[in-house]
Amino acid sequence: MADKTELAPTRVLRFGVFQVNLSARELRKHGVRVRLPGQPFCVLSILIEKAGQVVSREEIRSKLWDTDTFVDYERSLNSAIRKLRAVLGDSQESPRYIETVPRLGYRFIAPVEVMTSSPRETPVTAQLASVSSASEATAAAFPGRLWSRILAATTVAVALVAIYFMWSRARTRTQPSGERLTLAVLPFENLTGDAAQDYLSDGLTEEMIAQLGHLDPDHLGVIARTSVMHYKHTTEQAGQIGRELGVQYVLEGSLRRESDRVRITAQLVQMKDQTRIWSRQYDRELKSLLALQAEIAQETADEIQLALGRGYKLQLADRKPASPSSYQAYDLYLKGRYFWNKRTNDGFQQAATYFQQSIEVDPSYARAYAGVADAYALMSSWTFVPQTEAIPKARAAALRALQLDDSLAEAHTSLALIAENYDYDWQTAEKEYRRAIELDPQYATAHQWYAECLSFQGRFAEALEESERARQLDPLSLIIAADHAVILYFARQYDRAIEQFRAVLAMEPNFAHAHMVVYAYIEKGMFPEALAETAEWRRSDGSPVSEVEAYVYARWGKQRQAERALAQSKQDSLHGREVSPFAVLEVYVAMGKKDQALAMVEKWYREHSNLVTTLKVRPTLDPLRREPRFQQLLRSIGLADR
Repeated sequence: MADKTELAPTRVLRFGVFQVNLSARELRKHGVRVRLPGQPFCVLSILIEKAGQVVSREEIRSKLWDTDTFVDYERSLNSAIRKLRAVLGDSQESPRYIETVPRLGYRFIAPVEVMTSSPRETPVTAQLASVSSASEATAAAFPGRLWSRILAATTVAVALVAIYFMWSRARTRTQPSGERLTLAVLPFENLTGDAAQDYLSDGLTEEMIAQLGHLDPDHLGVIARTSVMHYKHTTEQAGQIGRELGVQYVLEGSLRRESDRVRITAQLVQMKDQTRIWSRQYDRELKSLLALQAEIAQETADEIQLALGRGYKLQLADRKPASPSSYQAYDLYLKGRYFWNKRTNDGFQQAATYFQQSIEVDPSYARAYAGVADAYALMSSWTFVPQTEAIPKARAAALRALQLDDSLAEAHTSLALIAENYDYDWQTAEKEYRRAIELDPQYATAHQWYAECLSFQGRFAEALEESERARQLDPLSLIIAADHAVILYFARQYDRAIEQFRAVLAMEPNFAHAHMVVYAYIEKGMFPEALAETAEWRRSDGSPVSEVEAYVYARWGKQRQAERALAQSKQDSLHGREVSPFAVLEVYVAMGKKDQALAMVEKWYREHSNLVTTLKVRPTLDPLRREPRFQQLLRSIGLADR
């Protein structure tokens, strides 16, 4: 089935020192790419498309949030505008780009110049373009069945010659067998023209990572999902991406879907000389996607095998027990993973719904049960729902998944998290984490969570080793990098923690978790820096952090300011705004209100809250350590010194 779709030139808009590529969702300043999160970028797109015109807040709302999505719209839009102005170096008082029109909305006031550039060619399309055009010309000049047959034979012959040429070149690139290679699977491009199909291209990317990651972890490393998704919708070339990720090979491709058929193109590129050593195009029925993914992975493995130069064949792991009985179950599973990866309350809820629907279609599909376990386990650890409500569902799903297929690393990891955060059973947690890593050594999340588990027990050398492994597997993951800094903070390595936190903030200034550098500043006695950081924290995502501010003042010895900030935190809570319960606890400790602090912790323990898991190592709780009630709590959760 021929693909008649024509790709339009990419539209680039320039204003001031900035260039914005709307289709690639990319902003550059002086030619250098600037990170701009999703919602702020969408707001910029809406405003710049109507430069000089007033765009109402209601119009922005209708374009960004549909009626079925629950969101605090006013707060989200205000936060998006603040982030956008921060990246542009703009201000509400003296705007150069975005003007606030009181009681109406916003107007983009800078002159905008329209530019165009050629789109990035998709794999195989560029390779066969000249052959295709020549063939069409020949067919037009010499109509008839005979010429059609000659044309078909000629096309096949040219393709075979090209394949042999790439095959022969690939075999000259054998590397020493002892060398460990690394590969990045870039996000497959969704060329359907429908953003709702992103779950399919993202799922294809994730499946390629998983299958290739199981080949030979000792000799072939595969970069984890979070880092490669950083390059979704980017116009950066594969060579640049390869250098940034430090890999020897890149697998990239695209996906088109038409009714019940799918077209996938894929190519494997060697970074050292930008050689395309393998490329193919596949046209299949959508229900064959599972088998097609395995086929692409095996063909990629065969090419990499040549570079490894080893005496045995890299073979895909047998995942048949985890495969669904129908494509419909798999499709629902992919949708679940798409929403689970959003890491939001609404995302987790939607993910759980899709995973459950997948189970209804195929009650024997183990990975769908593992998805349910992941969804409810993270709901509880992110405090979106009470532990007592979410954990029983997560546990039942994880156990069922392993009953169906004991080889699922994700299910073992979920069981480990449950044992750690709900049961306070550190031995079981460690056993399950180790089993998950044994099954899938390249599962970065298992290494990340195991590192946290070790750090909570005070085993910092082991924790940092596991955390470093997670960082190698997922080098651009903000949460893994920030968690590494937290472990350094727990280990009282404050200078290294500050350095690591600042490195994360350099990557993404609005990543709230990295603003925990406040606590390392406090332990160093850097109170002005800590107070300034709380202001940055507030600006980063619009969250009120009055309780953190209260803790800074309390440790600084400014009691009156601490009381005032704590009172503001209580007002925030009364108005339904999210308040950090642990930060409130820390304020009580710093103010010497030990009974109130201990009462809070005892309540968390009775509720099976995951908030108690860090009691042993938090520097902020040092004033409580000699209290008998605190020591009893540590014994109850299995964290007392032996």
